[in-house]
Amino acid sequence: MQLDVRGVAAMLNVPPSTIYRWINEKRLPAKGVEGQYRFARTELLEWATVHKVELSLDIFHDGTAGSARLSLVEALESGGIFYNVPGSDKSSALRSVVDNMSLPDGSDPELLLELFLAREATGSTAVGNGIAIPHPRHPVVLPVVKPTLCLCFLAKPIDFAAANGEPVHTLFVLLSPTIQLHLQMLARVASLLRDDRFQQVLAHRKPRKEILTEVRRVEKAFERSSPANN
Repeated sequence: MQLDVRGVAAMLNVPPSTIYRWINEKRLPAKGVEGQYRFARTELLEWATVHKVELSLDIFHDGTAGSARLSLVEALESGGIFYNVPGSDKSSALRSVVDNMSLPDGSDPELLLELFLAREATGSTAVGNGIAIPHPRHPVVLPVVKPTLCLCFLAKPIDFAAANGEPVHTLFVLLSPTIQLHLQMLARVASLLRDDRFQQVLAHRKPRKEILTEVRRVEKAFERSSPANN
């Protein structure tokens, strides 16, 4: 379901006039439909992550049973944390990332790589601080039981055509069984990346155990701030 200006304004806790201004000044992704703006949730989340605009962790919750029980720690344990991932450019680095991922039986790694590269051709997935979240224009939905999150520290910084010109040294890649879960998990990753302590852990490439400990700390803050717990 797409959102209108009023819905996006409520989601971002700003007046509608700010949304119109961001469309012009910050290229907030919008499509004109019968004289009105409409917003795709995936593109809105991507834009908010890049521009560090805070979104509610519940905005992509559909209210279905079990959809609230998400865990970045479990997703990261499933997807894995990899160090010194090789690559001399964006293409070779993403190929190495795909090679490290545990894909479901029957998945085509070459197709996944092509989707990543096609998305990068339309605009960088770098979100600042040397981090990128490579993904296709539409969420990657594969026959996995639960979302998996892959964290890759590159062997050397790579030019990802970031808006600030900063090379990328860390990649997050998310695979999900449904688009709904993909959006919910990506919103959590975006919130995780706004945490200063976690940013420091990433910058210093701390051991796997320490990274998971910090993710647990941030997720506890998610749970405390959730409306369901207030």
